Amino acid sequence: MNTSMIKKISDEQLLEQLKTASASERDATAHLIVLLAEMDSRRLYLAEGHSSLFTYCTQCLHLSEHAAYGRIAAARVARKFPIVLEFLRDGSINLTTVSLLASHLTSENSRRILEAARHKSKRDVEQQVAALAPKPDVALQIRRVPVREKTIERSVVAEDMAASKFTQRHDAIGPPPLPPLCSTPPVIAPIAPERYRVQVTINAETHQKLRRVQDLLRHVVSNGDPAVIFDRALTLLLHDLEKRKFASVERPRDGATVNTTGRHVPAAVRRAVWARDAGCCAFVGRSGRCAERGFLEFHHVIPFAEGGSTSVENLQLRCRAHNAYEAEEYFGGSLFRERSIDYQLGPDRVE
Repeated sequence: MNTSMIKKISDEQLLEQLKTASASERDATAHLIVLLAEMDSRRLYLAEGHSSLFTYCTQCLHLSEHAAYGRIAAARVARKFPIVLEFLRDGSINLTTVSLLASHLTSENSRRILEAARHKSKRDVEQQVAALAPKPDVALQIRRVPVREKTIERSVVAEDMAASKFTQRHDAIGPPPLPPLCSTPPVIAPIAPERYRVQVTINAETHQKLRRVQDLLRHVVSNGDPAVIFDRALTLLLHDLEKRKFASVERPRDGATVNTTGRHVPAAVRRAVWARDAGCCAFVGRSGRCAERGFLEFHHVIPFAEGGSTSVENLQLRCRAHNAYEAEEYFGGSLFRERSIDYQLGPDRVE
């Protein structure tokens, strides 16, 4: 079916075809893994002129390196534990789950471990792996990260390019922000049940703050453990955020006389809605309730513009996407919400 035909089908047909295509893709992937496992056992890639199954997959089958690695790893696991194919076909697990659990599977525990990983996210499977093979806590380490010369050169080039574009578009209102020297993503990974490794890179100013806090807390945290400081700082930040966003306080005032006729959401109403919806988007679709906990907003079930009150009964938590979706569904496609605008200085404005 071509693109023009797809645009004409109904929403129900589109959803049904998506499910069918997804199932077909799982079957095709499982079949590919079976074939790769057999080819690996026969070492047919050698006769084809390739030194390894990996080079055959990337150079002959034209798979990406990441796709080739995942499928080869799954093929070798499936040779030992054919039950993996059963879980892959029905969508219970995916290739990422197989690669995470591969080194922990045995003939005795394979079904039990795979059953426990059914329909779990990567983060949940990492928790499962940490429970299967706990690691000791990482050693305390605070050191200066060396800056490579090439990284600096790339940053300078990026800065020059950004400055050039910024000057052309915004008439040199000011210098653009400097790009970061290190692009290494932070690491938050479980190493044992209820134990995590957190690795981040901080700048000199943040490092000075850490050292200063360590000095001021010596009478309480004698060894200056950053983990204890990190927990204290997060506790204070979390308390402040919950207080500002959802009016979470130890001694709330009586909310019996709150005004529910205005757009402003009273503190008592925010607390009640947050507690009732358990800090999660309350939108329920045909496949179940949304599980998003970020970018939450207060949503009027009966829109405020249509006379809906700002009461606990008429408010629900919504993620930003579902809040905008319901607004568009109610008011129609002509509603443009939070549309980004490229502001530029006019000829009558002073730089």
